[in-house]
Amino acid sequence: MTSPLKLPQTCDDSLLAEFFTESAGKWRSERRYYTLPDGETKEVVSTITSRFLNVGCDELLDLARMHGLPDSVSLTCGAHVFWESTNSVTGKKESHGSTVFGALGSLLYRDRGFATSKPVTAQYYLPNPKTLCLRTEYNGSVFEEELKLIGSKYRTRQSIISRAGEQLMIGQYLEKRIESP
Repeated sequence: MTSPLKLPQTCDDSLLAEFFTESAGKWRSERRYYTLPDGETKEVVSTITSRFLNVGCDELLDLARMHGLPDSVSLTCGAHVFWESTNSVTGKKESHGSTVFGALGSLLYRDRGFATSKPVTAQYYLPNPKTLCLRTEYNGSVFEEELKLIGSKYRTRQSIISRAGEQLMIGQYLEKRIESP
């Protein structure tokens, strides 16, 4: 997310690996999406399972190939995230799936985007060891996300989706750890 304050930012692989390691486990995510400008809301509950990926694992090797990276380049760490979502009001299943993240430099490579099944990259930084910020751009849209670890049992997330400089949706999430790895 953007802020008028100048915070120290880092793309340190070891800090990202620590963040992914601390995020591993099973989470209950309570989400609220606001569609702008009318403010229509949608509430969703998700179960999210995140697994840390070490350099050289098959998932990261496959992800690097998917992005056309040379065999001599290794993604330094990553995460494999699975989710299943249900509409809180109607009880209707919303979505389910998984995505793989892999880090190299200041980029996070993904096997799919928020609104596409095609591989995408996101710029990332950590303003502090407990907060990960992502910015992903494709198809004329910008997806900004902030994930913040709060102790060992909670995490908050916020997503902002924009197109042509206009914010279209804000998603806010409170996540509670329900199982450690």
